Amino acid sequence: MLGVKQKLIYKAFGLTVASDLYFPELVMMSDQVELIDIEIKIDDITNLYFELSDGPNKFVVNENLVMFQISDIATFGIQDGKIITVSPMKDADEDQIRLLILGTCMCSILMQRKIVPLHGSSIAINGKAYAFIGDSGAGKSTLASAFLSEGFKILSDDIIAVSFSKDGFPIVTPSYPQQKLWQDSLNNFGMEANNFRSIFGRETKYSVPVTSRYVSTQLPLAGIFELVISENKDIKLRKIENLERFSTLFTHTFRNFLLRDLGLMDWHFHTSAGILNKIDIYQLQRPIYGFSATQLVSIILNTVNKGD
Repeated sequence: MLGVKQKLIYKAFGLTVASDLYFPELVMMSDQVELIDIEIKIDDITNLYFELSDGPNKFVVNENLVMFQISDIATFGIQDGKIITVSPMKDADEDQIRLLILGTCMCSILMQRKIVPLHGSSIAINGKAYAFIGDSGAGKSTLASAFLSEGFKILSDDIIAVSFSKDGFPIVTPSYPQQKLWQDSLNNFGMEANNFRSIFGRETKYSVPVTSRYVSTQLPLAGIFELVISENKDIKLRKIENLERFSTLFTHTFRNFLLRDLGLMDWHFHTSAGILNKIDIYQLQRPIYGFSATQLVSIILNTVNKGD
């Protein structure tokens, strides 16, 4: 079921990936590459997991290793920012395994490589990257799609990889040309669900390729917008100030519970300071009903253009 005879070479988050698994979501590269950044391999690490863990379905985390197990799916190990090992369980679903590799496993790789993984979507506006972060269901991907429908391009969806350029400016490295959208969002943008693959466990959420609307090069991060569902009847925008900026970045760091046992709390704080010294961060409150994603796009563009 799982695995290929020869390793496949992909690009994801700016890194070259050699994989025993096939990933239709990722950009495939020529196998004539000199440097492999990450290896994804199938191997049996179940015994090691139980030696190190207190029981099933728990995380094992130290400075060099993250391990976790999902019942009926697989045991995963992420080591040194370089290796992802997967031990699939019998009759495990390949879609679910890929989803976990591209989510929690890649997040762990980025952290181990000292790259901040924010939970959200990133769009290119005026040659710069803007991040939309927020809790699940806040509308990050729907907002990104609204930008795409207006002719803008996407850098990432779900995990935003933030690091620094040589001159100390925060930059976003594109992830891969795929988006996750709910059925309602597809309907709003006139897209047929039958044309896309549903995400495992979420029959009404779909993987949508965005190859023609994807930015494949790093862009400077110029601003962050936190999306929040509000009981207000109107859309409200406010600038986040002072220490609240730090808590906002921490809250929306993907799998932030890993940071402490990875020994990265100080790193995350100082890296957040480096990001926040260069950019502004806003909170965009939107009502539960009675608004459109196009209205949010207009507000964001007005804010961005004023800053430019």
